[in-house]
Amino acid sequence: MTVESTAARKPRRSSKRTSAAKKPQNAEPQLVQLLTPEGERVEHPDYAIDLSDDELRGLYRDMVLTRRFDAEATALQRQGELGLWASLLGQEAAQIGSGRALRDDDYVFPTYREHGVAWCRGVDPTNLLGMFRGVNHGGWDPNSNNFHLYTIVIGSQTLHATGYAMGVAKDGADSAVIAYFGDGASSQGDVAESFTFSAVYNAPVVFFCQNNQWAISEPTEKQTRVPLYQRAQGYGFPGVRVDGNDVLACLAVTRSALERARRGEGPTLVEAFTYRMGAHTTSDDPTKYRADEETAAWEAKDPILRLRTYLEKQKIADAAYFTALDEESEALGKRVREAVRGMPDPEPLAMFDHTYADGNPLVDEERAQFAAYQASFAEEGN
Repeated sequence: MTVESTAARKPRRSSKRTSAAKKPQNAEPQLVQLLTPEGERVEHPDYAIDLSDDELRGLYRDMVLTRRFDAEATALQRQGELGLWASLLGQEAAQIGSGRALRDDDYVFPTYREHGVAWCRGVDPTNLLGMFRGVNHGGWDPNSNNFHLYTIVIGSQTLHATGYAMGVAKDGADSAVIAYFGDGASSQGDVAESFTFSAVYNAPVVFFCQNNQWAISEPTEKQTRVPLYQRAQGYGFPGVRVDGNDVLACLAVTRSALERARRGEGPTLVEAFTYRMGAHTTSDDPTKYRADEETAAWEAKDPILRLRTYLEKQKIADAAYFTALDEESEALGKRVREAVRGMPDPEPLAMFDHTYADGNPLVDEERAQFAAYQASFAEEGN
């Protein structure tokens, strides 16, 4: 047998592996949608929802006012009034839909971008800005609204949510917990550990991933070979992908997942497939890493525009309603501006307050050292 004939009989494994690596997996994942980008109502066999006209107008109002607040915060940062801001532009439907699915006794663990969820939980928008202005550590009592403080460390809040949910189950309560995170956080080990613990202990928690497709400048395809919602299968609980720009679908899917958790059936992973229309934060420039054509295509799927189209087609809202909402929106912007500019500068030593609930010797030592340092400037002045 010649060398040539032997080689001809051997399979070209390397070329097949290369081909498989390039082949897209699950190119058309299932997507729950109840309202098309054109504003047409559609049905889904597993996620029926029946909302009154008042509730539909309420969802639209929530999204409009949340976007107005977000735009004002971005402008304030550009004017030097905030150190940083993380915009939610384009993600209003995912946040308002999921936020309105919650009961008062449910508990929320957000990242640093859940301004719409905070709105649904009754957190005053101006309280969200204190941390970004550098005048407090958060600005609100988490237990007053069952809405935890913003979490800057990527993915860690999913562990907090899982532990809290395990405690809820041990207490015998029928409330649920929801943890928000982004597609970038899905690559963190904390999230994987949260999935493991929540599945093993059947914790009543919903993992709500807002896949805005860009972890700063890293696209989703650089992070995963399969749609994110399918990762839940490996941990033994269900995952579902929902149109994140469809507020009705986000409400229906999240409500279903929360009810499942309350029944004692364990966690669910919800992937809200949406798009971050603005920058990651005000320190980011998205024009450096993504095409204008991509952004324009997603602007045509604007969550607010699609619901407005539906309201107008069904004659659920008239011109007077939209005019009144515009006026309310401007009033909110003015209130936010005045509140931020009127925030008093904290005493320098206040940064040590509330670091620990009952104090800590090391923090006390650091406080004393900093106080002496501050006093030295007054002594030099004398």
